[in-house]
Amino acid sequence: MSAHVEDAHAHDDHGHHPKETFITKYIFSQDHKMIAKQYLITGTIMGVIGVMMSLMMRMQIAWPEEPNVIFKALLGKWAPEGVMDADIYLALVTIHGTIMVFFVLTAGLSGTFSNLLIPLQIGARDMASGFLNMVSYWLFFISSVIMVCSFFVEAGPAAAGWTIYPPLSALPLAQGGSGMGMTLWLVSMAIFIASSLLGSLNYVVTVINLRTKGMSMTRLPLTIWAFFVTAIIGIISFPVLLSAALLLIMDRSFGTSFFLSDIFIQGEVLHYQGGSPVLFEHLFWFLGHPEVYIVLLPALGITSEIIATNSRKPIFGYRAMVASILAIAFLSTIVWGHHMFISGMNPFLGSVFTFTTLLIAIPSAVKAFNYITTLWKGNLQMNPAMLFSIGLVSTFITGGLTGIILGDSALDINVHDTYFVVAHFHLVMGISALYGMFAGIYHWFPKMFGRMLNKKLGYIHFWVTAVCAYGVFFPMHFIGMAGLPRRYYTNSNFPLFDDLANVNVVITLFALIGGVFQLVFLYNFFASIFYGKKAVQNPWRSNTMEWTTPVEHIHGNWPGAIPEVHRWAYDYSKPGHEDDFVPQTVPMYEGEEELQH
Repeated sequence: MSAHVEDAHAHDDHGHHPKETFITKYIFSQDHKMIAKQYLITGTIMGVIGVMMSLMMRMQIAWPEEPNVIFKALLGKWAPEGVMDADIYLALVTIHGTIMVFFVLTAGLSGTFSNLLIPLQIGARDMASGFLNMVSYWLFFISSVIMVCSFFVEAGPAAAGWTIYPPLSALPLAQGGSGMGMTLWLVSMAIFIASSLLGSLNYVVTVINLRTKGMSMTRLPLTIWAFFVTAIIGIISFPVLLSAALLLIMDRSFGTSFFLSDIFIQGEVLHYQGGSPVLFEHLFWFLGHPEVYIVLLPALGITSEIIATNSRKPIFGYRAMVASILAIAFLSTIVWGHHMFISGMNPFLGSVFTFTTLLIAIPSAVKAFNYITTLWKGNLQMNPAMLFSIGLVSTFITGGLTGIILGDSALDINVHDTYFVVAHFHLVMGISALYGMFAGIYHWFPKMFGRMLNKKLGYIHFWVTAVCAYGVFFPMHFIGMAGLPRRYYTNSNFPLFDDLANVNVVITLFALIGGVFQLVFLYNFFASIFYGKKAVQNPWRSNTMEWTTPVEHIHGNWPGAIPEVHRWAYDYSKPGHEDDFVPQTVPMYEGEEELQH
């Protein structure tokens, strides 16, 4: 790769930052490694908030209308005498969904690992623009604060479901949560989208322009391919959600009628006409479905790296994996209509979306088969990162199979607004992405903090989480097929569902156990930052370039010249080499070129 990259980054590392104060090093840092930590810790805090909301929702469903001291303590006026108010339940659904999808999974995966790994794995001193990188984090932080602050608004936070469909989100007087809480939701998301776009542009430019000498696109680790393509999907789809949010703000505040028409309130006709709430659905899901892959692709890229490293085998089908990432990216933008099969869509259009939805199963299956083939007969190192990666393959397959049912318009109509959908997307998107995030943290923690996580606590964390995740979401498929609707704060008014009450209690018990055991991870994470065993330079005996940098962080990553790349990232157990791994920076010897993939 061009020598101008070397020249552009060959500054004196110490001269570049003559006097680093606490503020420039830890708060307004322009070093991609510090920004990655900021994203991770902010995302973790938001994750704790999101999980607490989900546990409160589960307790309400399991024991409806029973006084609960936790509700009284946390919800205050929204839980008079400890009984949860109906309005706040929908608000919990709304903010839980928003926080987990955008503020935990998008920022926790792309924000953390794209920032940490792109410069390190392609051989760059830093991101293309350190300043824009810093700005993107602080916009994310501000949007997180605004989203949390919406809980303290007098009339309550946004309560239109996390998809914020009009008219509940478009009429400020529709309900309590349609007022200031909804406005704060929209402002928070607009700032979040600006953050995401700045970050994505930075990632794309860095991968294209700042690769070190010898790092061709076909030598990039699959993690970088995943982050690169994820950033492109974000650049294409996030502006569409921004346009939907801006039009919604205009409907709410300036009397326009993009999404409203023929609204009656208490017999009175409102003046709106000509708009359509279905237009909002199209705009929302044009981001909403690619968002699934904005969350999933980084997790899959992380899994590719960890499975190859801990199987001590080359990743199976590198080019097929790259092709499947590109195919998923393309197809993810033409399947959004499968979220709208019950919106009165033309049946012919529904059949088109059914076809494209089933088509996306092919590249997804390619990835699953390639992981299984890489694991097959490998010398498996069963550390916590590897366990979470294998767990991701499991939930990706089980969640993906139900996606085939939901992708078929004739079948989807029967289960669309039931717990079957909740089970499907939590397994394929929520749990799989969380597993990828946990795997990445266990694997790259030594690179981030120079210390090792406690392995025994990691094993406890994995096994309890894995059992509880299936304990929660597997039974949901069956109560969904039995017709139990989602988003209802109680089902006690329907004798039809009385027999399912015990199942809901079991689900809630699994959720509570799984939620409490995340404290094991939090303790392990924060205690290991200060007291963990000191890490060696390459603890996993891995090939990628980040393990050639010193353990102590320096701004610029490599103390001298950036190493040159001579081979792909997956030379594990290569015949003719003494070690079972050959780093990318080791030159080829004669005759080896023919064996190179």
